Amino acid sequence: MRDLARRVEAATPLGRDRALDALRALAILGVVLGHWLVTALVADSGTVRGASPLNHLPEFTPVSWVFQTLAVFFLVGGAVSARGLAAARARREPYRAWLAARLGRLFRPVAALLAVWTAVALAVLASGVPWQTVYTLGKLVLSPLWFLLVFAALTALTPLVARVHPLWPLAVVLHVDLIRFGLDGPAWTGWINVAAGWLVPYCLGAAWARHGLDDRTAGRLLLGGGAAATVLLVLFAGYPAAMVGVPGAPVSNLNPPTLAAVTFGIAQCGAALLLLDPLRRALRGTAAWAAVALVNLSAMTVFLWHQTAMIAVTVTGLLAGELLGHGPLPGLHAAPDGYGWVLARIAWLPLFALALLVCVGAFRTYEQGGRRPFPKGRPDENEEIRRA
Repeated sequence: MRDLARRVEAATPLGRDRALDALRALAILGVVLGHWLVTALVADSGTVRGASPLNHLPEFTPVSWVFQTLAVFFLVGGAVSARGLAAARARREPYRAWLAARLGRLFRPVAALLAVWTAVALAVLASGVPWQTVYTLGKLVLSPLWFLLVFAALTALTPLVARVHPLWPLAVVLHVDLIRFGLDGPAWTGWINVAAGWLVPYCLGAAWARHGLDDRTAGRLLLGGGAAATVLLVLFAGYPAAMVGVPGAPVSNLNPPTLAAVTFGIAQCGAALLLLDPLRRALRGTAAWAAVALVNLSAMTVFLWHQTAMIAVTVTGLLAGELLGHGPLPGLHAAPDGYGWVLARIAWLPLFALALLVCVGAFRTYEQGGRRPFPKGRPDENEEIRRA
């Protein structure tokens, strides 16, 4: 492990902002843990259906505030894309080549996921598994892909949106919600916010990269303003307090994004900016930076396969329970209707993580393109390469 950490350090460019990679890793891991904590698969009358503890335990809502971290990912994505495009232009690299490199790492692992799950869905349907169960599992696996499609579109539009002030897409979100909720407009207008809502943190990241915002001042303003706006919207405008979708709820803050979700994301972006200096200090250590770098190398693989890992453990537990004559296992495929389920689900998390590591080991090469990111060799050789 020490040798790996040294190789990671030697392969890291001198000017790399390690805090950005740490924020990206935290955002991905936040989404993973959030899904594992608020998503349940309940065995019911021969089928499996989705459920959420937020339906039964509204006091569990603050979990969604901690682990709904997509805005931070878009913030980092906007900053990295704007910097990368500027560097590509300085090297006279064609825009098409820059975009192909960016999107290739996004969509290669998607192709692997779709191929595997197409085969799985056909096999389980042929074996007599009810369509409702296959639909539930497929929806869990494929629903995160909307995020990648939006992120890919914004990445492709970086030359245009990098110069857009974040207040413009925020104004669009505000007007869409006024039409949708205030004037009882058509529900389809909410889908405009899928692009406009995530454009806000993306443009914030691009502005940060272009203008070099003061991390602490901007962080305090964004955190304070975004948090205050979110509280007011929840208390006085009728927006849900949960920042994730809750099955059966009349309004979801996330699907499509609402003004409350966007202001909450702004607050998260402010907190991320305030974390930059502490993260930079923490990542001066070789071991800490190696952990962050390894997560980032497989970030899309982790994101795409984390629901599959949860499903694999749940289905295995269900089959084992049927063979042994046990009922639904708490925290796995029992109804999430009490604190006992929450405690049991936390106990299952290490097994989910182990299953996810197996998936990452099997499929990470699609994201990394088959290359070795940290070649073995003498540390002094890698240091010379890094400095060059």
